[in-house]
Amino acid sequence: MASEKAKELAARQKAEIRAEKLRRKNSTDPADWGRTRQLVESYKMTAQHDKPLPWILLGAGVGSFLVVLVIGFLLDSPILWGILGVSVGILVAMLIFVQRAKRAAYKRYENQAGSAEVALQMLGKKWTYTPAITATRNRDSIDVIHRVLGPGGLILIGEGDAKALKAQLASEKRKHEQVAYGVEVQTIQMGKGGGQVPLDQLEKHIKKLPKQLTPARVVEVQARLRALDAMRPKLPIPKGPLNVKGARQAMRGR
Repeated sequence: MASEKAKELAARQKAEIRAEKLRRKNSTDPADWGRTRQLVESYKMTAQHDKPLPWILLGAGVGSFLVVLVIGFLLDSPILWGILGVSVGILVAMLIFVQRAKRAAYKRYENQAGSAEVALQMLGKKWTYTPAITATRNRDSIDVIHRVLGPGGLILIGEGDAKALKAQLASEKRKHEQVAYGVEVQTIQMGKGGGQVPLDQLEKHIKKLPKQLTPARVVEVQARLRALDAMRPKLPIPKGPLNVKGARQAMRGR
């Protein structure tokens, strides 16, 4: 009796494993993909917006290999240096691919509402961000405000109509200052106008901000921000192109 139950359990577990593998295989969610598929899909997406990409990667990889191989001949050890050259060529090609993938993703999502999230999700583990804490539809645009917290402080990032955002950012800044207790709330307008930060420079701009908060202080402020968010009215996000789905697989191979 026990043996039969064990067999049934084993069969059920195998069936669940097969079902999960099939689900992942057919999934369109990058989080379900293996590293190889992530890289392939990332390459496909980047190549759509960067036509010279295959030739640039090939040239960089082969060029780096040949340079290392020449050094190997000069040192009378071409085989050893040739093996090293293959690794160097792949590494150089990958580094160039990552940079061009970022550029292609920025180009793809530029001028779309919510596009700042493409840059914010590249900030790294020291930073946390909350996308679209407010989103308001205007006649010709959707104005969105995002929030970032990390070593450089508490930052509100607005994208949309510059005139409308000025008042919205000021209002959100006052709300955040009431719960931040002594932490300076900084504001950034994303765009290409005077005093604005372009999408493709947003990540670098935030990371270059002077260090203001320790990790312990970040955790403390984060808890206070959760209290602020809990009091915020649960307004529906306006219908529109507020969608950067797929950005992560373009930027990080996921």
